[in-house]
Amino acid sequence: MATESALAHAPADSHRRIRPLVGVLLGVLAVVAIAAAAVLLWSGVTLAGDSAALAHVTVQPFGGSIEHVQAFGAGGRTIPIAVAGGRVTPLVHLKPGEQVSVDVQVRRPGWLAWALGHTRTEHLTLRTPVAHVQERWMTVRGGSDVRVRFDQPVSAVAYGSTPTARAHRLAGRQSTVTLGRRGTTGAIEIAAAPRSWESVGPATQVSWFPPSHRAVMVSLPAAGSHIGPATTLYLTFSKPVSKVLGSARPRLMPSTPGHWHRANSHTLAFTPAGMGAAFGSHLRVQLPRSVAVTGATGHSLRTTSQIEWTVPPGSTLRLQQLLAQAGYLPLQWHPSGAAVARKPGAEAQAAVSAPSGSFSWRYHDTPPQLKALWSVGRENTITRGALMKFESENELTADGLPGAAVWRKLIEAAIGRKRLRSGYSYVYVHREVPQTMTLWHDGRTIVRSPANTGISGAETEAGTFPVFEHLPETTMSGTNPDGSHYEDPGIKWVSYFNGGDALHNFDRASFGTPQSLGCVELPLDTSAKIYPYTPIGTLVTIES
Repeated sequence: MATESALAHAPADSHRRIRPLVGVLLGVLAVVAIAAAAVLLWSGVTLAGDSAALAHVTVQPFGGSIEHVQAFGAGGRTIPIAVAGGRVTPLVHLKPGEQVSVDVQVRRPGWLAWALGHTRTEHLTLRTPVAHVQERWMTVRGGSDVRVRFDQPVSAVAYGSTPTARAHRLAGRQSTVTLGRRGTTGAIEIAAAPRSWESVGPATQVSWFPPSHRAVMVSLPAAGSHIGPATTLYLTFSKPVSKVLGSARPRLMPSTPGHWHRANSHTLAFTPAGMGAAFGSHLRVQLPRSVAVTGATGHSLRTTSQIEWTVPPGSTLRLQQLLAQAGYLPLQWHPSGAAVARKPGAEAQAAVSAPSGSFSWRYHDTPPQLKALWSVGRENTITRGALMKFESENELTADGLPGAAVWRKLIEAAIGRKRLRSGYSYVYVHREVPQTMTLWHDGRTIVRSPANTGISGAETEAGTFPVFEHLPETTMSGTNPDGSHYEDPGIKWVSYFNGGDALHNFDRASFGTPQSLGCVELPLDTSAKIYPYTPIGTLVTIES
């Protein structure tokens, strides 16, 4: 019986010994599971936007180390960046609202890589922040500062005449920017950059008015100022346009191609079309109702229904640039920045506000007599001759005066990339005996020939003159020094350059001494050869 009892209790003892082992095993598994969960929990990588930088990378304790960070802009262009403390900061200025993609590659620890992979990649697409003006139409009491508020702090602002306004970096990020004390009324375009690594964004027009029961109007550009032919005109009212003018619209005088449209609830804008307003004109806006505007002193209001601006004439500098571009000058012009857009509005604006750049001579052996005539941005004989040639080539009156029709043709030539193909010619005549005539064309001397200039009492005047009439044959007549009259028919290859003085053929027994009545006489074969090179506008220099 005792033996049977021992055998009966053996399984129970075995079970009692196994249970602790199972418990230990379960405990180990639980610890491993908890450890694995902890590793997984603390091995994450987070990529998100940042309040100061472009983005922020957070790698948890078991996540590994950042191996590579890249940022891409539109079209996949690479954006240079710096990574410090997990913050990703661009090394070039980005535009507000620009879409940017950031890729981060993290290398996991070796002991974790076998289970989760060697690397982990995070991708983030975001837009750079944009700051918006909170109040576009402000009431500002006289003598108070104009303050512009944004919906978030900004690091830089640019205000004034766009697109020439310069960005001002602020000492610290600010939600309110003070523009200082300004006129009783005013309007200005202001742009902002929320982050220090951003360029300023698109400009927003803000306007301010004094407290008034009557509707107050401010214009941009300011009334009375100089504007470009294609400048958009903004009329902003202290009250909504519908309350001030109803459905009526202003009238522009003189009539200018373009259209009025409502830019916003308080602003009407006139956008010129084509080349816009005429050069050298006074542009007036007639309002359907009277409003209050700033008076001449800038510190009081007056009531009116009309305002005006001045459109300057085309600049001499831009005239020279266009003539050089078209091949009518012995010089080339090189813009220092982007070329003027080949559009009527852009070219018209450039005509009154010439872009910066530099001129260089097209030919290394340009005669010094010709070089001495040139001056940048000032009227000179070279420019006048080139303009006369352009006018002649385009069937305009060749008077060397840049009127409206001339500017229109010049701008059309610039837009169409039209260029003179016949080259540049220059004639200079030495009056010292033996007298000579030299024709220079496109960097080389074509003809050097003996010539006759005027006799005593009918000398050929010294100076430089453009050819103004070009005739294959004519009758020349006039008065001799003794008062008698002469009339010579059949004179060939005539290029008039100063009153009755001309380059032409004349039958003489010899050449090289004063024999004419003011003209430059040449042998027949010489005059025939130079005639095609001396069209209207060609410069002729008479020198001692």
